[in-house]
Amino acid sequence: MTTHESGTTALLHALEVGDPEDRIDFDFLLDRLSRRAFGVMLLLATLPTFIPLPVGVGSVSGALVVLVAVQVMLRLQHPWLPAFLRRRTLRRGALQQFSRRFDRVLGWVERYSRPRLTMLCDRVLPGVFTGVQLLLIGILLALPIPFTNFPIGFLLLIYCFALIERDGALLLIAWILGTGTIIGFGFASNNVVQMIEHWL
Repeated sequence: MTTHESGTTALLHALEVGDPEDRIDFDFLLDRLSRRAFGVMLLLATLPTFIPLPVGVGSVSGALVVLVAVQVMLRLQHPWLPAFLRRRTLRRGALQQFSRRFDRVLGWVERYSRPRLTMLCDRVLPGVFTGVQLLLIGILLALPIPFTNFPIGFLLLIYCFALIERDGALLLIAWILGTGTIIGFGFASNNVVQMIEHWL
């Protein structure tokens, strides 16, 4: 399958060439991925929402989403990591294994998304708007609201793909769905508060 030259799979394939026992510095990895690294970090934060784990996974994923959101709002060139994570290294063999498992998924994403309307991914105001939405959605994900992990996770996946592939059209869809989600949760929360007040 052919992907566009600057696609995420092409970058990952370039990084995985070499001895499987070699170690790749996290800073180096994020720097090579450039601004796509925000989408990759968001993807790593989102994936647990689709895995049946004990209660509380939403709070962890939500906190990670908030961390990414703040950095997107600040328009950092690549994600900031705490020192204890920045010093970590990744075995090249693990990256090769990741590619073998998820190459088909990433390839499918690249087939249907591509760099377009890139000004929405590169300009300051759209970036701030994206960061604000991710911040609010991350907070919603962290709240102990039943049966919300999957729909919020699906919405975050759209953001992931849009950021990774710099697809402004897909980002527009994420904005619309994100705005609807935030407004919907706002109305639902208001109704719940009114019901509690009525009962009391």
